[in-house]
Amino acid sequence: MAEEVKSGFVAHLIELRDRLIKSLLSILVIFIAIVYFANDIYTFVAAPLISHLPSTATMIATDVTAPFFAPFKLTLFVALFASIPWILHQVWGFIAPGLYKHEKRMLMPILASSIFLFYGGIAFCYFVVLPIILGFFTSAGPAMLTLAPDISSYLGFVLKLFFAFGVAFEIPVAIMLLCWSGATTTQSLKEKRPYIVVGVFVVAMFLTPPDVLSQTLLALPMLILFELGLILAKFYTAKPQQESEE
Repeated sequence: MAEEVKSGFVAHLIELRDRLIKSLLSILVIFIAIVYFANDIYTFVAAPLISHLPSTATMIATDVTAPFFAPFKLTLFVALFASIPWILHQVWGFIAPGLYKHEKRMLMPILASSIFLFYGGIAFCYFVVLPIILGFFTSAGPAMLTLAPDISSYLGFVLKLFFAFGVAFEIPVAIMLLCWSGATTTQSLKEKRPYIVVGVFVVAMFLTPPDVLSQTLLALPMLILFELGLILAKFYTAKPQQESEE
């Protein structure tokens, strides 16, 4: 019996290793495929800032290696973001054998929606949030100021926002999972709404750059997604344990 348990555990470790390797390989393959376009990718990401710079202003590199490493780093993150569906597929393939049929039916829509929401958060950040906050920042300084953003600093700023909005948009998925697992209920979350509102603004403060505008632009969608999660969670409330034959 002990040998069977040990062999089963080893088999799971081997499968986990194989799926991790496949996930890393997917990132590497995508990176190799798009690294030639690294400068174009950076130009695309920098477009919201460039559009608000004066015609005589330009971005600068304060580090000699920044013109190479900044686009290179961005391309690596793009490869990671693009690999997320495949990575989640590997995660699903690892955990699915241990789930009942009704659990698979419940979790598959959540898995698919988590991908959509993550990309939706990044798109919302790029097309809505960045133009607003960059327009505000570039016009708020003294008139005699010449704006010359550093490419590495801008990359760090943008990646932080992309990650923050991508994760924040997963709130409905988190609520559905919590209610489905029985950890909480929609009624309990509604009763705690005032505390959650305060908590959302605190979380947004830590996830975004230190300015009220970025914090608010993240907190408001999080609150809307929280309410959406409460609506969708009604379909994922915890139910009595179903028979394994299902």
